[in-house]
Amino acid sequence: MKPTLILLLALPGTLVAQQPLKHAPQPTRPAIDSADLMTRAYILADDSMQGRGPGTAGATRATAYIAAELARLKLVPGGDNGTYFQVLPLKEISIGETRLSAGDVALVPGTEFAPYFIRIPADRFRPVEGAQAVYGGVAGDFTRMVTAEQARGKIVVFSMPLRPDGSRQYISVSALVRLTQLRDAAGIASVALDVAPAQLGRALRQPSTIMADGDSSRIPAVMILSSAGAAKLFDQPLDSLAPGAAGRILHGDLAIKTRSLGSRNVIGLLPGRDPVLQGQVVALGAHNDHVGMQAEPLDHDSVRAYNIELQRRGLEGPAMGFGSSRVADLVVNMDSLRKLGPARPDSIFNGADDDGSGSSSLLEIAEAFATARERPRRTLLFIWHTGEELGLLGSNWHTTHPAAPIDSIVAYLNQDMVGRGMESDIKGGGPNYIQLIGPRRLSTELGDIIEAVNAGWSRPMELDYSFDANGHPYNRYCRSDHAMYARFGIPVTQFSAGYHVDYHQLTDEPQYLNFPHMARIAQLVHDVAERVANLDHRLVVDKPKPDPNAPCRQ
Repeated sequence: MKPTLILLLALPGTLVAQQPLKHAPQPTRPAIDSADLMTRAYILADDSMQGRGPGTAGATRATAYIAAELARLKLVPGGDNGTYFQVLPLKEISIGETRLSAGDVALVPGTEFAPYFIRIPADRFRPVEGAQAVYGGVAGDFTRMVTAEQARGKIVVFSMPLRPDGSRQYISVSALVRLTQLRDAAGIASVALDVAPAQLGRALRQPSTIMADGDSSRIPAVMILSSAGAAKLFDQPLDSLAPGAAGRILHGDLAIKTRSLGSRNVIGLLPGRDPVLQGQVVALGAHNDHVGMQAEPLDHDSVRAYNIELQRRGLEGPAMGFGSSRVADLVVNMDSLRKLGPARPDSIFNGADDDGSGSSSLLEIAEAFATARERPRRTLLFIWHTGEELGLLGSNWHTTHPAAPIDSIVAYLNQDMVGRGMESDIKGGGPNYIQLIGPRRLSTELGDIIEAVNAGWSRPMELDYSFDANGHPYNRYCRSDHAMYARFGIPVTQFSAGYHVDYHQLTDEPQYLNFPHMARIAQLVHDVAERVANLDHRLVVDKPKPDPNAPCRQ
């Protein structure tokens, strides 16, 4: 197909930022204000914050700024040991000096074998040294598989199933780890390195972040092999073997490196004025982290132009479609780009909207409440979670180690990506646009309160519930911090202005935020929190409470 030329001069205004690249911080005021939001967002999404990856120096600077603001506002510290910080037991694990041999024949690391430690605490792996390899069977075929007795103390190796055309189907080794007959094995391996998705190979070479759970028990070592590596373990092809067939004795160590991450939630409380109701808590939150940096810089404007054209064509959105054959015909006209300005190499995922916007708005709301003439009747808890991008780790930790008793929290109001929402960002967007997720899933009353507060405004917001539909493919009810609170039966709502072309891109920078719109959303969250905090009764939960240990479902 003949390449299509993107004539950027025909895209009026799409690459022109609403704000400057840099902004000098200004003193903030008590009321929720777009100028204050601009100051805060430019601080939190500055290049010096390095994309706020959990455990990085940039994330430490960002959380220090938030805590300094809470101290200035004289909020009560809600973190560890009288501080505003709640430190998570996160650690980063990566492959160290790994070696493996079958008898006296060495396997090549990364080519013939690789430890599989993604979200698995690899420092708890059982030793490989001296264990015998045995054939486990074809992955996914439960009718012919190694027995528990045959697997005990062995390295159990599974082959990949054959398709009708003779190619191998990929099955993740993580699907084998849960098999009860393998729980006493020394290790589990799948011959999947040749057929695994390319992104798995990249992921195995990258450090992985996990929550240290304090469990010192040993589990089977987990690895993936190439067909060449597997051939060094057995004298015959795997397809000719019966489950339980013995191979060679293995020697070596799946060594890892471990680094503790000082990743932290930031928590401040404003005690309620009512001595009877102040033991009940209205929690408001956002996440302070983003996805950090990448090694290879890209040209900021060409990335944005590419994604804008994807959006115009209705193709899968921003990064998801990058490199897809569906968009292989797109070529950026660099001459047109350079007329707009010089190249700007960029390697930082600033996360201005995700979730610098929510974090900035939460600070504005905290300042408005802290400086008001009268506090609400109930206590307000303000929390900036870490590790949301790694799987809701900060909110998971806080709800199991809460700053206030979990059953005292009457509602949780979440802000995640509240800085955009214009027609150029999302279909149906505009200056009054807001998405609500979850407001009536546990409490009809919470949804009613939000609508009543909004209806009382002279220019109400336009409430979009479409992303809250059961079974929605984006599954957003389960993908941000409010899900960790909802699992305990706490009524929640996520306030968001939605996805856009800069979502999880190097181009998510503060110059593209709409601060007047952010201020309106922040005011709505403030007013809803105030209404809930001043009710003469506890918010009614009239829907079934979920099992806190069950998977989230939208």
